[in-house]
Amino acid sequence: MDGHGYHREKNKKEESDDDEEEEYEVQDFKDRIKSSRGSRFNLIEKEFGLVNNNGETSMTSWKRKLSRESVINGLRYVSSGFVIHPDHNRDSRTYRTVYKRTPIALRYLKSHFIIDLLACLPWDIIYKASGHREEVRYLLWIRLSRVRKVTDFFQKMEKDIRINYLFTRIVKLIVVELYCTHTAACIFYHLATTLPSSQEGYTWIGSLKMGDYSYTSFREIDIWKRYTTSLYFAVITMATVGYGDIHAVNLREMIFVMIFVSFDMILGAYLIGNMTALIVKGSKTEKFRDKMTDLIKYMNRNRLGKDIRNQIKGHVRLQYESRYTEASALQDLPISIRAKVSQTLYTEYIEKVPLLKGCSAEFINQIVIRLHEEFFLPGEVIMEQGNVVDQLYFVCHGVLEEVGIGQDGSEETVKLLPTNSSFGEISILCNIPQPYTVRVCELCRLLRIDKQSFSNILEIYFYDGRKILDNLLEGKESNLRDKQLESDITFHIGKQEAELALRVNSAAYHGDLYQLKGFIRAGADPNRTDYDGRSPLHLAASRGYEDITLFLIQEGVDINIKDKFGNSPLLEAIKNGHDRVESLLFKQGAILNIDDAGSVLCRAVARGDSDFLKRILSNGIDPNSKDYDHRTPLHLAASEGLYLMAKLLIEAGASVFSKDRWGNTPLDEGRMCGSKKLIKLLEEAKSSQKLEFHYSAHETTEKVLTKKCTIFPFHPRAEEQRRPGVVLWVPSTMEELVKAASEQLQFPDGSCILSEEAGKILDVNMIDDGQKLYLTSDQTH
Repeated sequence: MDGHGYHREKNKKEESDDDEEEEYEVQDFKDRIKSSRGSRFNLIEKEFGLVNNNGETSMTSWKRKLSRESVINGLRYVSSGFVIHPDHNRDSRTYRTVYKRTPIALRYLKSHFIIDLLACLPWDIIYKASGHREEVRYLLWIRLSRVRKVTDFFQKMEKDIRINYLFTRIVKLIVVELYCTHTAACIFYHLATTLPSSQEGYTWIGSLKMGDYSYTSFREIDIWKRYTTSLYFAVITMATVGYGDIHAVNLREMIFVMIFVSFDMILGAYLIGNMTALIVKGSKTEKFRDKMTDLIKYMNRNRLGKDIRNQIKGHVRLQYESRYTEASALQDLPISIRAKVSQTLYTEYIEKVPLLKGCSAEFINQIVIRLHEEFFLPGEVIMEQGNVVDQLYFVCHGVLEEVGIGQDGSEETVKLLPTNSSFGEISILCNIPQPYTVRVCELCRLLRIDKQSFSNILEIYFYDGRKILDNLLEGKESNLRDKQLESDITFHIGKQEAELALRVNSAAYHGDLYQLKGFIRAGADPNRTDYDGRSPLHLAASRGYEDITLFLIQEGVDINIKDKFGNSPLLEAIKNGHDRVESLLFKQGAILNIDDAGSVLCRAVARGDSDFLKRILSNGIDPNSKDYDHRTPLHLAASEGLYLMAKLLIEAGASVFSKDRWGNTPLDEGRMCGSKKLIKLLEEAKSSQKLEFHYSAHETTEKVLTKKCTIFPFHPRAEEQRRPGVVLWVPSTMEELVKAASEQLQFPDGSCILSEEAGKILDVNMIDDGQKLYLTSDQTH
């Protein structure tokens, strides 16, 4: 019977019972505990066949059943070995569930099939047919294999909470004692009756004399009296040291008594140990019964529904039945040994999980050693839609289903979760509520890892974490629900990459080369930048970490990458004065390219930062770079009277002929400053530059010829006369400029050039590059 069929049958049976009636028993699961609302002795009557189908208990009916009991019960035992039953379908070594009938039948054939087959044969008939041969008679002992049935019967009674546990155990111990003494009594009598008639007086019963009564002709004594005497001998032997009112006479009896007394020592220890356990109430069965009793009282008091009652009771029974999986069994072992046990049991399952496809062996190993095994019954809900999940499950055996619940309460089966599936990962990885309800379809064996442990492992193995997200994204089917989940997963991937970039930058900033290597080897991109566009190389260079800088260069990072502020790693090293890192970057081909070099140089001069100025000039920055006012760093140094700065700039090739937007040269600025020492330096530089570079007129002319202006043929204040203008190169004289403008604008009367402020331009040196000019006649002006 499958899990669904079992629950349908059980639910029908429970619905037929009175809801107001108090519960006393544990319902059938695995151990086949019989459900009954009647007398507690119904179980005993049914087990031993003391009632027939009509409820009769007559001895005649019972004897008729005994006539065919051996064959029927024997066949029942044989057939039970081929039935897939929860008690018999687990591997004896790994305790893993076996579902195929063939391995179960083969295991039964290899175990006690032969004994069960021999036990079901009619040995009484065979004994008579063989002419009462004594050898055949010994084969009747094979029927003792059916003692398993008695053992199973007492196990059911122990688990039945209707019956007092102490009473059950005492009855079991008494039965064990009576069975052992009964067997011994039969053997004692057998030893006396198998000797020749002439030697029967030399036996324990033939030589027995109790008072005036002699047992010399014991065969003529009533059979029940002989049995009672033999049983008395066995009980006295077991309870004493083996020598009492009745004792062994011949050698055979002495040997058996020695064996029997030795066995009694073990049996006595067993009986005393069980009684001690009853007194201290330490057995697992007792704890199970107490726990079940408390749960039933709780459920009755709170009037819980049938579904939840069945789930609670079934799960507690399942925990008791699968107690070999409890972590307490291994809690006294070292962690290393427990880890190896987990690896042996669970690795083959975890490696086949699609969620972990492509992950490293180290990552899977960390998952495996933190797993906990659990069992769930069909119909149990493990996760509910909308709940916050803190557990990730992997399916070892069984089948579950994901159910989507609509706003109107309707259920839609999204998909089935077979062996090697996983669930709970979407909620844990994306930090969203559980999207589906997960319900058990068949008896399931699951492996569980808590969210905190899983997250801690992901923090170490970043590459595997990203691989898991990719696998999660690939596994989603193209439907509306999964498209919504895909958006959440994609968002989480982007968030994780941003967090990873911050962690890589943090490792580079703090100089943690070991952690940085771990991040990059785990799949982090060393070229990825943070919110300010800074790469790990920027931070390593700014902090002066030569080893990290060299490692990042070897990893192939962009050595000239710029952040949002235009700073390159080389500039960061120069700014912070890390000469070794600066030299390393320069040797590896780094180029110092500053967007607004003039402003940077001028600010350095204003700060008086000569060290920064030296470094930046030594890396190829033009000392004649200008700022927004066309001022060079030498202009600023001359105007502030900074002799050392000016000398440094002149030695780097700064020109004393450069003009700002007002036409002033550094020498002009130095004269206005009044520093004689500085003026002397600038005049010497002027003379030197004239001789070496032939600067003077050639340089000035070239600069003037490269200027351009826009000329309009109207007065700047005449709004009604506005016409299109023309762009011309500024010539060397004003006459040439007026002539060229008149010809291009077809304005022969033009003779005067005005600025936007209506001022007359007298010299071409007054014209700035790109300036707007206006051509007018003398009369108009």
